[in-house]
Amino acid sequence: MKTKPENDTELRTKVNLETARLPWAELQRHFAQGSVIYVSPELDLVDVAVRISHDDKDNIGRWMAEGKLGKVSDVQAQSWTEADASLWTSVVHPFILVQPAKSDLH
Repeated sequence: MKTKPENDTELRTKVNLETARLPWAELQRHFAQGSVIYVSPELDLVDVAVRISHDDKDNIGRWMAEGKLGKVSDVQAQSWTEADASLWTSVVHPFILVQPAKSDLH
């Protein structure tokens, strides 16, 4: 029986331990390859990573439709470059999820 994303505590713990804050400059190469995904600060980064790992199409599709999840745009990348931003990151192969810290939005 498959574990539901919300009950997958082992994966959730692993993802949480591997989540780190990185400078955007270190992520630009991955952005150029099209593998960096924006996660809105309204969402929980660890929860999104777990749901992507579980291929939770319903939530992923809804978040994408709401503009809360999607490939990083050129405008976002440019603004992060100009701001020398650091972002919360989580790797869900082949993607790198990035999320601005809530404190950086003020």
